[in-house]
Amino acid sequence: MGRIAIAGSERGQLFHELRRTCPADVELVALSGPDGQRLDIRDAEAVRRAFEAVQPQALINAAAWTAVDRAEHEPDAARAVNADGAAHLAAAAAAVGAHVVQVSTDFVFGDSDGRPFPTDAPTAPLGVYGQTKLEGEERVRQAAPQAAIIRTAWVYSSHGQNFVKSMLRLMRERDELGVVADQIGSPTWARSLAQACWAAAVQRVSGTLHWSGAGVASWYDFALAIRDESLALGLLQRATPVRPLATHEYPTPAARPAYSVMELGPSGAALGLQPAHWRADLVRMLGELE
Repeated sequence: MGRIAIAGSERGQLFHELRRTCPADVELVALSGPDGQRLDIRDAEAVRRAFEAVQPQALINAAAWTAVDRAEHEPDAARAVNADGAAHLAAAAAAVGAHVVQVSTDFVFGDSDGRPFPTDAPTAPLGVYGQTKLEGEERVRQAAPQAAIIRTAWVYSSHGQNFVKSMLRLMRERDELGVVADQIGSPTWARSLAQACWAAAVQRVSGTLHWSGAGVASWYDFALAIRDESLALGLLQRATPVRPLATHEYPTPAARPAYSVMELGPSGAALGLQPAHWRADLVRMLGELE
């Protein structure tokens, strides 16, 4: 395939898994600035120079402002990364003929009729994070019309901070937990997402795609699965009780979608991949923590 550039933080879950799953015939280049540090994608000129120096065949943008609640109070900071930064990367990639793979989110959707969202479903973000990611999608399409936009949801891995690792820590520390039970989605192992990104980059897939674990769960369901599978693997020594909560019992600055399950079939066919059920992927990920 040749050289593929990745934007993002090396501490990030997706960045870490992209490194681990890099195809043998790909030269992975982590984009950096002139000082050798992580590239500031908010700086359009620095991004342009980086692409001229690297001349990649494709770009995977794993950089994002993902602090959903902080975005409500810092919208300009979130927009500078999720919209402006994404646009700078796409324009610079297009200028050197590189295919663009942009990672987006289920938070671009709003209210649902209870059926999985197809890729062409109307978007209606409920908060700043989703709005800035949607703006990023639109600006990437403008700069690189053949780009692949991959929306994902509820990402976790053995690396970094995420819901799974937080649940394990809290289950060891506390006698009981409360977890929201009326928000429904699909947990996604970052390794599975990385493989989808590689497929889109290598095959130069275009258009809007959805990728997550197969199946659905509430955060409460997810927490119970984390507990039970971790007990079976010996990662926990006791079954900490988990109490279901309604969203109003756990208020957050940013509103979350009540139902954000995405339709996967057409995207899996386009990528030549079949997503595993989220619980099977969870077991595989937990096995890395033994």
